[in-house]
Parts: sequence; structure tokens; C-alpha cells
Amino acid sequence: MNASAEKRAALSLSLGRSRISVMNVLTANLLLSSLALWVAGRIYLITMIGGGNMTTRSNGWLWFAPTIVFCALLVGCAASLTEATGAPVPIRRSEYLAVDGARLFLLTRGTDRHAPVLLWLHGGPGGPERPLFRYFNGDLEKHFVVAYWDQRGAGRLFDPKADPHLLTISRHLADLDAVVDHLRQLLGQDKIALIGHSWGSALGLLYVQRHPEKVSAFIGVASLVALLRSQQAEYDFVSTEAARRKDESTLARLRKIGPPPHETADRQLAMERLTDRYGAVFHKKPCKICVALRGMINGLVTPGELMSIHRGIHASLDAMTPELLSLDLERAVPSVDVPVFFFLGRYDRHVEATLAATYFETLRAPLKRLIWFENSAHNVPFEEPDLFNANVMSTLQSIGIQLVKQ
Repeated sequence: MNASAEKRAALSLSLGRSRISVMNVLTANLLLSSLALWVAGRIYLITMIGGGNMTTRSNGWLWFAPTIVFCALLVGCAASLTEATGAPVPIRRSEYLAVDGARLFLLTRGTDRHAPVLLWLHGGPGGPERPLFRYFNGDLEKHFVVAYWDQRGAGRLFDPKADPHLLTISRHLADLDAVVDHLRQLLGQDKIALIGHSWGSALGLLYVQRHPEKVSAFIGVASLVALLRSQQAEYDFVSTEAARRKDESTLARLRKIGPPPHETADRQLAMERLTDRYGAVFHKKPCKICVALRGMINGLVTPGELMSIHRGIHASLDAMTPELLSLDLERAVPSVDVPVFFFLGRYDRHVEATLAATYFETLRAPLKRLIWFENSAHNVPFEEPDLFNANVMSTLQSIGIQLVKQ
């Protein structure tokens, strides 16, 4: 570096420090002025009350007025100081978005609102995994702005009076587009990353195909490719495994359910319970009661919300399964124009992992990578959370997405 360049660099550094110093002085002056205003207000109130010029009823509200003003100014001072020093500004936002006759719940959290945005697409349909994502994968909020969306008819959006005919693939795609546009505008980012679990993966790929200009990358976890073929593979697995183990109770239950297609929520959930007996839904089973209790203690979910989740899953499965049985991503989404990553559990027989792997081989994308999780079945994020989180970060970093460092 020559002498002229060194002078310019020194001048730039000096100006930067000067701006921060000026902001700090202004912030300190504003804080002192606010404190003086608060003290003056309190003295004035004491004088007025002591002189009997105020009614007892009004004393309470007016007594706290200077305190409220002071607190508001103090928050403003803290925000100014944070921005001046370049410290990260966190985001903790809970809201309902009005979209075509529905209110979509969206929770957005992160330690730095300028971090890359990662939007979760939960499974089901109708299974809002937001409490589980936050319980097992909440550390991602340290590196991303993570958005959790309850899809129409699910979780906090479940309404027993809602028209189930509105729960369609096209409706969910339109809702997702509204959520993506809202996040892009709110956080000032042209593109965001999507991560979909099970049905959420199918939804995400359909969306990416339509709107590649809005998505930086897509991660599909335990990806649903073709529901009818997946149901048949699950049924065959349980039948073969039960026969091998001479498990007569499971075989009897299987005969009662009958072979696919399974169009109702009751039959699908009954098959899921049988599959889980053989470690093919959760290969590493968590203590579900412990997770629920800790989730409620930590404020991730309420008892009432657990009931809504249960009812929403049934309603969405009953409404959407007939349409989903005709979905096959090999035909519907042969190619996309964004980087794609699949995270699959080696033991997943609930949504057959080999079907997803076969589809992945034929899927055309500018960049793609398949990662197997050797100790997981269908619920990879919850069975191997640390490894899952690490792979989310390293995968997105590999395509140039800059993460927030803690």
C-alpha cells in the first residue's frame, strides 16, 4: 500500500470512528435529557398532588405518564446506540398476515435481522411443526432469520368452521408466495432460503419451480415425491416386517386398515403408528411427553394449541389427500433453477426415502447434493438435531450464503 492509499484508509477509519463518537454523544445527551424530563415531571406531579390540584382518580394515570415517556425514550436511545456501534439488531416478531380471507400466522426470530432468511415449510399437510423446529433446531436462529409459518388450516390457524375445500395445493402455493413476499419486503432481501419437511418439501419444490427469482436455495427433508407410491411402499414394509417378526397383532391391524390408497386421516395415521413400531418414523424415539412438557414450560406451545394441532392434522389430511394421491413430482417438477439439497433419513419408510433418492437423481438443477442421515428415519431434524443444524449451515455456506457468526 502506497502513502496516498494509507492516508485515505486512515482518513476513512477516522471518519467512521468520528461518526460513531458523534452518535454516542447525541445518544448520551438524549438519554440525559430524557432523565431530566422524567425527574421534572415527577417533581411537578408531587407538587400538584401535594397542593390538592388533582383528583385521586386521575393521580394514578398521570403519575405514570412521565415514566412511560422516559421508557420510550430510553428504548429509542438504546436502538440508536446499537445502530451506531454496528451491534446486531435482533428480530422477534409474531404476526398474522391477511391473505385471501384467512389470517396466516408467522413467527420470525433471529439474533440479527440482517442475517439470511430461512423459511420453514412444515409437513402434514396440517402438521405445524413450529414448536418442534424451535425446540430441536432453535440454534439456527443464531445464524439466520428463521421464519415459521403455520399453513392455512394448521396450528394457530385451525378453524373448525372453515371450508375444507379451500385447502388445496394451489391455495397453499398462493399463501406461500404471500409469505415469501412479506419476508422479502420486511427484511429487505431479494431472495430467501426455503426448507421443507415431508409434505413441506413437495410444496417447496412446486413453489421453487414457479418462483426461482425469489429463492436462494431449497432444502428438502424426508421429501414426499409421490404419495400413492409412498403409501404402497409403507404398506409393503410393514407387512413384510410384521410377517418376519411373526407380529400377529400388527398383521391383524394391517388387514383392518387395508391396502392403499389410504384417503382418510384415520387410515394414514393408523399406518404411521404401525410403521413407527419398527423404527421407520422415528428411528431414535424421543420422550414425546417430555418434549411436550418442556415445550409448554419454555413457551413454545400451549395446551390449547396442542389440541388445535391434532384437529388441524385430521382436517387437512381428509381435505387434501384425494388431490395429493395424484401428485408425482417426477412428472410435475422435473427441473428447477435454484440449488437443491435433499436430507434423507436412512431408515425412513413412512415417506419412502428411496423414492426421494431416485427422484433426486433425475431432478435437474444448477447445483444439487444429497445427504444421508444414518441414524434417522422420517424426522431427521428431531432425531439428529445437532448434525442437521450443522449441515443446514454448511450446505448454505457452500453456495455463498453468508451466515451470522456467534
